[in-house]
Amino acid sequence: MEAPSAPPTVALGGRAGRWIIVATILGSGVAFLDGSVVNVALPAIGRDTGGGFAVLQWVLDAYLLTLSALLLLGGALGDRYGRRLVFQIGLVVFTLASLGCGLAPDGAVLIIARLVQGVGGALLVPGSLALINSTIRPDDRGRAVGTWAGLTGVSSALGPFVGGWLVDAVSWRWVFFINLPIAAVALVVTARHVPETRSTGVTGAPDLAGAAAITLGLAGAIYALIELPVHGWNVLTAVALAAGVAGLVAFPLVESRTKGPIMPPALFANRQFTGANLTTFTVYSALSGALFLLSLQLQQTLGYSALEAGIATLPITVIMLLLSGRMGALAQRTGPRLPMTIGPFGCAAGLALMTLAVPGSSYPTGVLPGVLVFGLGLAVTVAPLTSAVLAAVEPARAGVASGVNNAISRLAGLVAVAVLPLVAGMTGPGATVGSGFGRAMVISAAVCALGGVLSWCTIDRRCPVESVAVPGLNHACQDPCTQHGSIEERTDRSSR
Repeated sequence: MEAPSAPPTVALGGRAGRWIIVATILGSGVAFLDGSVVNVALPAIGRDTGGGFAVLQWVLDAYLLTLSALLLLGGALGDRYGRRLVFQIGLVVFTLASLGCGLAPDGAVLIIARLVQGVGGALLVPGSLALINSTIRPDDRGRAVGTWAGLTGVSSALGPFVGGWLVDAVSWRWVFFINLPIAAVALVVTARHVPETRSTGVTGAPDLAGAAAITLGLAGAIYALIELPVHGWNVLTAVALAAGVAGLVAFPLVESRTKGPIMPPALFANRQFTGANLTTFTVYSALSGALFLLSLQLQQTLGYSALEAGIATLPITVIMLLLSGRMGALAQRTGPRLPMTIGPFGCAAGLALMTLAVPGSSYPTGVLPGVLVFGLGLAVTVAPLTSAVLAAVEPARAGVASGVNNAISRLAGLVAVAVLPLVAGMTGPGATVGSGFGRAMVISAAVCALGGVLSWCTIDRRCPVESVAVPGLNHACQDPCTQHGSIEERTDRSSR
């Protein structure tokens, strides 16, 4: 059982509140920035380190592997041992790993450093909003989360531009070195100005067995998916696949028998929660796989520079920043089912249009139409999707539900980067990104459309949602058909 810590009393408008926001924005911002700059650096990394297409897959998937597997454990450790402490440890690990990435002499060292970087991210990412929730008083928390979301969104938006410029002007290594000064400032601000908080009355050991099972399962399965097309069947591949299957089978069994599981199986007894997370998996797998391959297509096949490739996909992030709030307001009036159905079909249309990005096409006719339509579809989808996830659970479980949804979105990217090139025929002898790009976009479009069908079949259309700030990793929402009282009262109850 877990008893909440004392109610937070820090006002957002005061000096202490402003420092807390600065620390959390810098800390989470460095992780979000890293996530958006690496894509545009991949061709330069491949040229410098060698190793072929599989190395580029691992550069992305090594980070996503440890991040997605350990994200929920990181949040639980913060609640138990101190949110500021775990946040600081995450910053240190992430910073040292970023230094290792930038100094890596070859692909193997870079991949190992990326694995460690994911561990740091798993401690860092859930801690940012947990610190806001546990320190900022309830009356100010919604505005604090909005400020956090807007400014971290800016860091994501600048990522492709900054990454492309660094690759072209200096070196791909500076894509990782740029994390060092940002994280250092975040560490100093956190140490000086952020109070320590933790949940009191926590009993039992952390769910290390569950974290180990899912990490082993994902690592073995992803290794087999990436390496099998390159090296064929051998002892290492067979052992990895067997270990992956064993870990993935063991994970739900461990979670069902653990007193405090990192991913409570009971959550998935709710049809809407399960459906919304399946939609998350489909949409984010299409997003991650398509943007990974589009960046390579633009640079390796169409001859774009790294900066030009980064700018080419920037409209997606700009549209998200401009329209996500409006789509969240629309979901309050209509319920999440309709936008969650229309949005993935819009994403699918955008991905289908990306098949026009072939040699000889110009940016306005070959790339921009797909980018714009995909960005619009994503903006329609994301805010209602978060609403649907949180509306499916009671307030006491909102933080866990949000964390699960966040982890599933990262897992979707992990799987997509490993699987999409394989099924699109990009990994065999003589295969190139250009030879399978069109097929990959069509496959991604079909996966996105499946997400729309899943939403229509599983999301409850009867109850609209209201946006409030609650514990967890997102600007979350509750269901007014099952909750009572004002937004402020419900937010206050969810913090206790």
